[in-house]
Amino acid sequence: MALPQDIRPANSELMDSLARSSQMEWIETDPGMAWMKVLWTGPETGRWAVLLKWKKGYVAAPHKHLSAAHAFILSGKLQVRDGVLETGDYTYEPNGMVHGATTALEDTTYLFICDGPVLFFNDNAFTSYLGWEQLARLQGKPAKAAAE
Repeated sequence: MALPQDIRPANSELMDSLARSSQMEWIETDPGMAWMKVLWTGPETGRWAVLLKWKKGYVAAPHKHLSAAHAFILSGKLQVRDGVLETGDYTYEPNGMVHGATTALEDTTYLFICDGPVLFFNDNAFTSYLGWEQLARLQGKPAKAAAE
């Protein structure tokens, strides 16, 4: 039976994205303490997905989510606000969430999917901004090429 309408993609250039994380190199983001693998960046939406690996004792600076985010703990434990996330835990953080430092209580690896940028700060100033463009640069891809 034929479908009642044509559902072929309007843009045949669009493809599913496959990230073979086992074949990717870890990008060191804090010497000896933190690494990431950029799995995907979506310039059309600003979304991105990364694997994060933190050594016990690593502390991520206080930050504000300028979009919603999802995290799934693959191994280890993280202190986040007043709670502890453990292996197998999933958390959703809504747009606008502000929280203090996040600490690795054990060597931890987790999947982090974010709908947009994150803004880091200290008591006096904004210290950094992380979004899809910065991740594309970390991969060595110019943002323009990543957007195409």
